[in-house]
Amino acid sequence: MRDWLKNATVKIRPQNYDRKNTTAKLRHYLYCMIEKIIYLKGIDLLVLYGANNQHLEIIKRFFPKIKLIARGDQLKAVGEASEITRFEDKMEKLFGYVDKYNKLSPMEIEGIMVENGISNGTDSGEEDILLFGNNGKPIRSRTAHQVEMVEKSRTNDLLIATGPAGSGKTYMAVALAVRALRNREVKKIILSRPAVESGENLGFLPGDLREKLDPYLQPLYDALLDMMPARKLKEYMEDNVIQIAPLAFMRGRTLDNAFVILDEAQNASINQLKMFLTRMGEFAKFAVTGDITQVDLPDPRKSGLIHAKQILADIPGIAIIEFTHQDIIRHRLVEQIVRAYDNC
Repeated sequence: MRDWLKNATVKIRPQNYDRKNTTAKLRHYLYCMIEKIIYLKGIDLLVLYGANNQHLEIIKRFFPKIKLIARGDQLKAVGEASEITRFEDKMEKLFGYVDKYNKLSPMEIEGIMVENGISNGTDSGEEDILLFGNNGKPIRSRTAHQVEMVEKSRTNDLLIATGPAGSGKTYMAVALAVRALRNREVKKIILSRPAVESGENLGFLPGDLREKLDPYLQPLYDALLDMMPARKLKEYMEDNVIQIAPLAFMRGRTLDNAFVILDEAQNASINQLKMFLTRMGEFAKFAVTGDITQVDLPDPRKSGLIHAKQILADIPGIAIIEFTHQDIIRHRLVEQIVRAYDNC
């Protein structure tokens, strides 16, 4: 049973119950009321209940013999044991649908609730979809090298993706991480990036460690918010399921059961990247992304990403994907701008 379907059961005995009376015992067994509390941690309640509890009202119509009470992240159901069992079965399918597709409509609720109805949507045409983002938006690879990155992630635990701005290398790394987390392949996502400014000194940044790093990690946040509701992302951050780990503070850690992303790796030194890569623990996946044409280090020749591509290319279990101008999926002018700078 999934983590968010945790529940507690309380039996409510009928009045004047006689333990010595066999008939009363049978009646109690068949007709006693049960209270079931389902904890909805990790579920977007707005998606589940709908605006103005529209979805909840539809669910109630399918279970007229059950009293449903929604309070915060708890859904309490009171009714006969057989009805509660049927309710749990349908709700588990409903939760699974929301967890996978990040959307829910009245028609989809009815399809799940009706016997022999559509229970989990259709899988036709979903082979190339990595996951469903907010409002059911399908997240899929859109270029040849994005497809290559997804395919190589199945058989390699370390991905090194380089290429120009706007080619989707970071976005695909985040999508692979979120998919692995949803599929219970890893227990956490760790995001890291060198704190190197792009040609300007920002000076002292106020706040705690996370607040200082937020400006550097905003592209990763943007990708995460495209793939999960803000409420769920906040819960994951608070529970350390999604962690921010500054590259400078990685030394000494062993990262097990995690999908770890190092973005803007062209600005990591050779020693920093060596230190980062040797943090890999059991059942871990690493993705290193960067653009070797935009190195902000004082000496670009000392970029750890350039060095890693040269010495790690032939090691089994490591895949290097080189994105090109044809992979750029931002504004149509971005590809031409990148080409112009490369040719000057």
